[in-house]
This record gives sequence, C-alpha cells and structure tokens, in this order.
Amino acid sequence: MAQSRILKTSFAAGEVAPELLGRPDLRAWANGARRLRNVFIQPTGGVTRRPGLRHVMTLPGPARLIPFEFNTEQTYLLVLTAGQLRVFINDDQVAQISGPWTAAMLPQLAFTQSADTLLLCHPDMVPQKVTRSSHTSWSVTAWSFLYEPFFRFSDIATTLTPSGTSGSVALTASAAAFLPGHVGTRFRLGGKRVLVTAVATATSATASVEEVLPGTAATADWDEASFSAVRGWPVCLCFHQDRLVIGGSRDLPNRLWLSRSGDLFNFDTGTGLDDQSIAFGLVSDQVNAIRGVFSGLHLQVFTSGAEWMVSGAPLTPASIQLNRQTRVGSPVARMIAPVDVDGSTIFVSRSGRGVYEFTYTDLQQVYQANDLALAAQHLVRDPVAMCYDQIRRLLHVAMADGGLATLTLYRAEEVTAWTRQETDGLFLALAEIEGTVWAVVERGGTHRLERFDPALALDAALTGSSATPQESWSGLGHLDGRTVGILADGAPRESALVSNGAVTIDPGALTLQAGLAFSHVIEPLPPDLATVTGVKAAPLRLVSVTFRLLDSAALSVDLGRGSTPVSFRRLGTPLLDAAPQRFTGDVQLRAIGWKRDALAPLWRIEDATPLPMTLLSVTTETRITD
Repeated sequence: MAQSRILKTSFAAGEVAPELLGRPDLRAWANGARRLRNVFIQPTGGVTRRPGLRHVMTLPGPARLIPFEFNTEQTYLLVLTAGQLRVFINDDQVAQISGPWTAAMLPQLAFTQSADTLLLCHPDMVPQKVTRSSHTSWSVTAWSFLYEPFFRFSDIATTLTPSGTSGSVALTASAAAFLPGHVGTRFRLGGKRVLVTAVATATSATASVEEVLPGTAATADWDEASFSAVRGWPVCLCFHQDRLVIGGSRDLPNRLWLSRSGDLFNFDTGTGLDDQSIAFGLVSDQVNAIRGVFSGLHLQVFTSGAEWMVSGAPLTPASIQLNRQTRVGSPVARMIAPVDVDGSTIFVSRSGRGVYEFTYTDLQQVYQANDLALAAQHLVRDPVAMCYDQIRRLLHVAMADGGLATLTLYRAEEVTAWTRQETDGLFLALAEIEGTVWAVVERGGTHRLERFDPALALDAALTGSSATPQESWSGLGHLDGRTVGILADGAPRESALVSNGAVTIDPGALTLQAGLAFSHVIEPLPPDLATVTGVKAAPLRLVSVTFRLLDSAALSVDLGRGSTPVSFRRLGTPLLDAAPQRFTGDVQLRAIGWKRDALAPLWRIEDATPLPMTLLSVTTETRITD
C-alpha cells in the first residue's frame, strides 16, 4: 500500500475544460480545478469567494452601460435604455435625457470619448454626441461634420447634369441615381457640394448649391455623402494620433476613414497633404466588415474575418500602411469593444468560443492572437459584453446564457485562470469604472442596475442601519415575494420572506444586509494516480486534507459524505449570536472510506453562507493499493 502527500499551492490555471480530464501531464492540471463557481482567482494563486451585488435601480428594460471619465475625480456611469440616457455618480442618478436610439439598437451601439464629449454611432442611427456641461447638465445632439466624407455608390458611367451653377438647381441623371431618402443628403459635382432638397424621380432631383459649380455640362465626376439615411451611418469609431477614426458603415462595411489631424469632424481628403483626411477600403480574399477600431501602439482594426494593423509614424496619406495580421474575426451580431490589458488588446472571436489576446511582438514586428480560453472553452459561450477591472486584474465576460466568466490575467506570474459567476438571474451588460464593476442583471423578468460591492456577500442586496435594535426592515420592494438571505449585525440568520417590501427578524439588530443567497463551489481535478503507482484505476483512500485559509469566516467541506460546516471556534471567541471572527491558518480534516471512481474528486467546498472565504493551498494525504 503506497502513501502519497500532495501540496496544491495555486489555482493559477483556473477551471479546466472537461476535454482535458485525460491530460494530467499538462501544467494546467497541477494548478487547475474541475469546478470553480462564484469565486475569483487572486493573482497570487489563491481562491476567494466573490463579493455580492448591490441593487442600485430597477430599469425600464434592456440597457447598455458606458463608462465616462471626465477627469480623475469626476467619473460617471451612462445607462442607455430605449430612447433614454441616465447619468449616475456612484449610486445616485443625477441626470436623464432623451436620445434617438431604440432598444433593438443597444447591442450594436459603439462609442468613444474625448474630454467632455462622448460620440455614439449605430449603422441605422444618425451619429450622436453626448456632452457634459456639469454634474447634472447633459445634452444629446447629432454630429455636425465640418466636411463629411464622400463616396461614389452609383455606376461610374452615370452622369449628372445641373441646370445652373448656383442657388437652387435641378439635377438630371443619365441613369437611376436618386432615392426619396436622399433628401437632406449632400452630393458633390466636380468637387463642389450641393444639398438635395427634393427627389422627383430616380433620375431627377432638386438641390441647393453650397459651393459654386464649375459648369452645367453633364459630368461623371460626382459622388455623394458616405453616410446618410440611404447609405447608412458609421459602425464603430475611436481616436488615434489626434484623428477621429470611423470604421465601416452599413453600405461600406470594409471602409476606413481618418479625419484631418487636429480637426476631428473634417474628413476632406483635399490634395493628400500630411494633415489631411485619409480614406481607404480593406480589400482581401475574405469578408472584412469592420467590427472595431482600437488605438494602441498602432491603429488596430478588427473585422468579421481578420485583424489588421494600420501603421505610420505619424499616419499621413503618404506614410500609412495596412497589413493583415491574424484571421480570427470578431462577432457581427453585437458590438463588443476590445479592451486593453497591460498593452495587449483583448477581443472576442467571431465563433463565440474564444477570447483572444492581440499582442505585438518586437522580434517579428507583427501581431499575434493567442486564445486565452483554450483550456476553459466550456466557460466561453457566445459572449455579449466584456469589461476589465485593472485594480483586481479581472476580465469579466458576460455570456448569452446569462453567466459571467471571469479571467484573472497576470502575465508576469503566468496566471491565466477562468472561473464562472452565477446569480439568480442573467448578466446582460457590463462596465467598469475605477475598479467598480457594474452590471445589468435580469431578475424575474425585470432589468436591474447592480454593482459588485466588496462589503456585500449577497446578490441584489441592500444594507441598513439603526440607532436601536430593529426587527422590521423595509426598502426591499425589488425583492418582494422572494426569500432572501440575512446578515444581522454581521452574523448569518435564517432566511426570510420579503412581504410588502419588508422583512422581519427576531431578535432585532442594529445593522442588516438582505439579498439573494448564492453558493461558491471549489472542486479539484481528479487525483493523478499514475504519479503514485503507474496505473490509473485503483482503489484510493483519502487519509486527510488540510486547507490553508486567509481571513475566512465560514467553510463547508464534502469529503464524500455530504457537505459539513467546519467550526473555527477558538477560546475567547464571541458567542454564536455575534458576528464570526475571521480565521487565518490551517484546518485539517480526516476522511474514511475508499474511492474506486478515478474521476471522483477527493474533496469539494460548497457553501452558501454569506461570509468571506479565501483558500490559499490544499494538502492531501492519500493511500492507494498496490
């Protein structure tokens, strides 16, 4: 009979996909787990129960979250719902204004910010500008181009004949060129602009001349505005090298526009001088509908079929170079903006099965795309939103099924660890502001604005306090009819039913936290029996397991006979009614019985107690028959 002692000091590989259960030779096996739910992996390798979610507001419907940072001291959360924009400072709504977007547009909205102005675009919406004047004064207006870009959509052989060179003129086309939606759209004849004021037929329109036309002869030298109600509006945008970059439109999905340097709404290409506008299409052997533009070391362009690098130091019409780098592709059903993590750009793959790191290599001077979810593909299923918490080094990705996959990414320590967060509801949208992660969560058919709060251990939770012990606590209308978890004066109580927005506890308490309970789960990978006997199918006995904990107030462990709470009581600790003290140290548990299932876990932590728990390492002692 052989005896083995195994020390697991890190969970830096996170939850491992079931497809890897036959690969104990991988590094991920030594540092991974079979199941990690409602926990975060620390950059140092430990596992901690995730914080709860604080209820902020019930929303009228689906929403899109946008962070807005005016300066280091003034940050805002913008919540876009159908036709409305709400502005929040911390948990308080300070402004509400109307906008032209619909609920159906929210998934495809793209945005970028410069100083006190946020630019919004959608292929079916006139681009909008959100401007902050003060904490409580905000406005939403349409863009105003100083000079808009133009493109020739019609057959190159089609000519236009103006009836005059100034004032109101009639335009006659040699073939179909006008649509009713062209009213209000600019055309350009011989480089001079006119504004269409009426459309009579497909070959006849009336226009107001804005720049004196060169003559009245029929000309094939004409084009129309790239963006209009007829041709569609911009898809995505960003700022790069003091230029506004627009990526794609509804009818020109693979075209890129860069404004004049220092003149963000001027897209006049002029004569190709260094500071003038740049426009070109991404043409290759595959579909390249632009889905994102990102300003990094270079201008990065993410399309439906590939990733591109636009280089030039600085970017000018003469120096600009365009090179395709990788062939992963980005989602087309919704807009998921790439995020920066330590100089690399993280983006979601078009397949919905990968989260890629787009990194520039100095040696080869090209970008490479590495799948960060390769060992945990079961957790990445059709992402719908993404944000990065730089303070805690956590990348959160909301999935179509309502779950939340969380990646701890710390390149210096080789930590790439995925876990999954679950709540009594669906995560639908995300945003991060200075370490605070906000979420739109659908619960019981309603949409809620919530945020992760380290002071909470329950979801959809609220807190209250009183100068004297209180038995009845109100203000819980958003949880009416639900059974909620209770922390009274820091100690867990029996769950209670919310009736008419209130709960009753006995005895009373000075402070209360009430919300929806959730369980955290930590389950290890099966033991690698080959390291002990050279065979994999042999009866195995767990002799003991030692958990090293940090600042933990609750622990419940299943060693094969059901989950059992572990007591941390020591001499001098308070009575059971008081809040439990935090425990740091080792907890050793003895086990009995043999295991014949080689895939069965030796131990399992599962606990819904709303108290903190941090696991640093696990030491197991096992015996196996020869």
